[in-house]
Amino acid sequence: MYVRRLELVDFRSYERVAVDLEPGANVLTGANGVGKTNLVEALGYVATLDSHRVATDAPLVRMGATSAVIRCAVVHDGRELLVELEIVPGKANRARLGRSPARRARDVLGALRLVLFAPEDLELVRGDPAERRRYLDDLLVNRQPRYAGVRADYDRVVKQRNALLRTAYLARKTGGTRGGDLSTLAVWDTHLARHGAELLAGRLELVAALAPHVTKAYDAVAAGEGAAAIAYRPSVELAEPTTDRAVLAEALTAALVEARSAEVERGTTLVGPHRDDLTLTLGPLPAKGYASHGESWSYALALRLAGYDLLRADGIEPVLVLDDVFAELDAGRRERLADLVGGASQLLVTCAVDEDVPARLRGTRYTVGAGTVRRAG
Repeated sequence: MYVRRLELVDFRSYERVAVDLEPGANVLTGANGVGKTNLVEALGYVATLDSHRVATDAPLVRMGATSAVIRCAVVHDGRELLVELEIVPGKANRARLGRSPARRARDVLGALRLVLFAPEDLELVRGDPAERRRYLDDLLVNRQPRYAGVRADYDRVVKQRNALLRTAYLARKTGGTRGGDLSTLAVWDTHLARHGAELLAGRLELVAALAPHVTKAYDAVAAGEGAAAIAYRPSVELAEPTTDRAVLAEALTAALVEARSAEVERGTTLVGPHRDDLTLTLGPLPAKGYASHGESWSYALALRLAGYDLLRADGIEPVLVLDDVFAELDAGRRERLADLVGGASQLLVTCAVDEDVPARLRGTRYTVGAGTVRRAG
């Protein structure tokens, strides 16, 4: 799989730009702040319907414009598919596949499989559990796009359930005699247990498949300096490891019953996959709080490379993006990373200094300026 062409209209800093890309290595060079990351962010958005840099869509639209458009031509198994997304802040985004309107924007998921590593990924190691949950869910959807629907259904249930609990909480605080109407809470419990079990099972299966790739990738990047391991930490207690959906639904239901009084007291849902975490360890210690900057950087990179290797093991050949990575690595890590990614069907590398990129990865080169992208040579 590779992206043959990317076009942007009113996306971030670009009023209009088009760039033809090649299989193999593509290196985008330019000074900081000229828009290199905006290009790969657009591709990441096509792959995940999300930005790795911001939580809302509004910053993606160029100042003064009302919407932004991303078009990319993706080649897979010799066939080309045009994917188009129109981003309209505050409204539902519109999508087209092969020039035909898609019923929902998420119908484009799976058209472009992409793994992106960026400096923001340090938060996978150092940040809150939400960053690690997002990492898992994005990879889960990358492997099996149907999980986009599961994720959306679960998020909708949690939102509705939280609204109900919040209303009851506020009623109690303002002196309501009944403390709010919770008569429909049992219905939302059933929905949460069902959708939550499906999402939880998917994550558990993913982590089991991903774990050996993380250990291997960290060992390769860090040259054996410490053993990395991951484990899933659910918010519900399981008698034994399982991915049986029925068993997980029962565990979630029981946990909801046990947490009912605390949830009513706090006005929020305290049980479910939205409260889970991915535990990262380096040797006997947790990576968060103990790993050095270099170790954290290598761990974050290993998580992305592990996802890339897992997709390839599944028979999926994703596009690999390394956004401003090599400047943070010493010479040894640069060369080891080049060995690991040199065989990618398509590799996109952004850098401020061309010499930071190992020679074997320089491939097709582009110069990025303020609002322009030009092929070098």
